[in-house]
Amino acid sequence: MFDTQEYSKRFEDALQHLVEELKKIRTGRAHPDMLAGITVMAYGQNTPLNQVATVSAPEPNQIVVTPFDPANLQDIALAIRNESALGLNPSDDGRNIRVSIPPLTEDRRRDMVKNLGAKLEEARVAIRNIRQDALKLAKQMKDDKKLSEDDVKRIEKDVDDSVADFQGQLESAVKAKEQEIMTI
Repeated sequence: MFDTQEYSKRFEDALQHLVEELKKIRTGRAHPDMLAGITVMAYGQNTPLNQVATVSAPEPNQIVVTPFDPANLQDIALAIRNESALGLNPSDDGRNIRVSIPPLTEDRRRDMVKNLGAKLEEARVAIRNIRQDALKLAKQMKDDKKLSEDDVKRIEKDVDDSVADFQGQLESAVKAKEQEIMTI
């Protein structure tokens, strides 16, 4: 029998991926997740920042990165500086790296909202691909005489209902982030 739960789980994963990506977009306030996607060349290989340092936001406009090994201080600062999507300029005091979060200009806010649109479209494509996979499997099972025509139509309706529900959740997550970005 056809199990739609597997596809619901994949829809949920696509939604969670979008939510995690939205956390990385800065909104004028410092948040440790802003640096979540940064990798540092440490110990001869690229390593995620959270594996070589502690990241915290003690103030609304500042992130503090404390490396586990002080020898990695310069490499961490370089990795943050090279992440052009963030546009941040870290400074170190010999033990910690301080990253000041400048206030967002109106143009930068608009650019970030455009970036949100691109992330939303990526999530929509993922949802559509999952839908196609589900319908393709249902059709294959019908061709193999494991499902009847009525079962396939019911499955299509269930999958389409799930797609509509998750598309709505994607939209609301992006709208909330857009509101957060545009709020001064």
